Amino acid sequence: MTDVARRCWRRIRGGASGGVGTAQRAKGTEGAKGARRFLRSRHKVSVVVGVLAVAGTVAGVLVATVGGRPAAGPGSYPVVPATRPAPGRSASPVVPVLGGTAGTGDSSFAVPVARLPARADRGSPPSAKVAPLHGLRQADLLVVAPFSLSGRVLAAVSRLGGVTGTVPIEAAMIQINGRYVAVLGVDPSTFRGYAAGPTAASNSLWQGVADGGVAVSYTMGTLDRLSLGGKVTVAGRSEERLPVVAFGTVGIGGVDAVVSDAVARSLGMPAGNAIVVTAPPASAASLAARIKAVLPRGAAVEPLVTEEAGPSGVGLTAGDGAATEFMSTSQLTAALRAAESRRGLPYVWGAAGPTSFDCSGLVQWAFAQAGVPMPRVAADQARAGPAVPVSQLEPGDLLFYYTDPTAPGYVSHVAIYLGNGWMIQAPEPGMDVQVVPASFGAQFAGAIRVDPRIAAEVAGGLA
Repeated sequence: MTDVARRCWRRIRGGASGGVGTAQRAKGTEGAKGARRFLRSRHKVSVVVGVLAVAGTVAGVLVATVGGRPAAGPGSYPVVPATRPAPGRSASPVVPVLGGTAGTGDSSFAVPVARLPARADRGSPPSAKVAPLHGLRQADLLVVAPFSLSGRVLAAVSRLGGVTGTVPIEAAMIQINGRYVAVLGVDPSTFRGYAAGPTAASNSLWQGVADGGVAVSYTMGTLDRLSLGGKVTVAGRSEERLPVVAFGTVGIGGVDAVVSDAVARSLGMPAGNAIVVTAPPASAASLAARIKAVLPRGAAVEPLVTEEAGPSGVGLTAGDGAATEFMSTSQLTAALRAAESRRGLPYVWGAAGPTSFDCSGLVQWAFAQAGVPMPRVAADQARAGPAVPVSQLEPGDLLFYYTDPTAPGYVSHVAIYLGNGWMIQAPEPGMDVQVVPASFGAQFAGAIRVDPRIAAEVAGGLA
């Protein structure tokens, strides 16, 4: 984190402990730059209530299996671009260890939901019944600030040409069981249509949130071994014990938990400090500039979808108009050797080295040893260069997977291709960084070749 960003978050930390009024004074250029950088990060930030990170969930649950044997055994793969594999053939699918099937696109997938007693039985008055789902909306842009946004700001954004929908929310990084997590505070009735299809369709999930529970992402719930129906400690300006009502991914990258807006405000999250915006994808980039013009100083607007991304969400399209420059042999050698040096170290969700890693943390750390800055999470790393066919894979290319059944089209796991049919990955809790046969089965999303310039732009929130 830069010195500018550190200064920004010191101000926000003061606002969190001293109330929203103090946080509202953390405006200006530093606030905007800090917000943009933080939107692309998942590093732990020493704040009680900060600005939401929207960078994509960091970890996948993966066991790589293939039909047949790879071309060579572990240790025989090259550390510089050398051998291209034979054209890829369908291998056995990558299977989420903890259940479910991803990549099907079936919105009827049953989101894991806890059976809890009615709110009144827990000593609180019952909440209003959540409205039924009336269609899905694409969450295209996120406006976010370290202070509350006024109704006039919401109205100004809503009136802009090209905006087809807006919903105000709370968005902050707060602690769940001692770990900083991106959390949304929402009105379940008005927000549910912006969530991923299976999650949006779950009446029980949203009623549980309305009743004062927390719904966590499938990734967080499974990889952190949370107990469905059990309680977690959620700490912002105040601390509460909340029941985990469901495992369901919202569909907004980086968000790992959702509570009601009433709970969010009781935790000290700035009321209405974010706005989710729907717009035609083709106009999202130009619309972002117009939205920025009506925002107060210190607020930022970031895309939640990227025009340049290929149809699968992996790699840039061939016609993006930018010249491509790939990593040098010395850079590739340094990155691959760095990754290989981490073999046997433990997987820890959210960790980025040097002694423990999640999947995207391993990629980020290894490429940093070669002087190549990478985004923090798999979904953003998938935009760090052009797509590469399996038949043209070379060592150092990145392989991506869909592993989240509650968001079937979301890139949630990444591995580094080593050559000769092998890859290195940080797989899941309880396992170590490992070299395994590369998998190109049902959950394989695609591959990219890293362009250092593009990677740096994505990492810096400039893409």
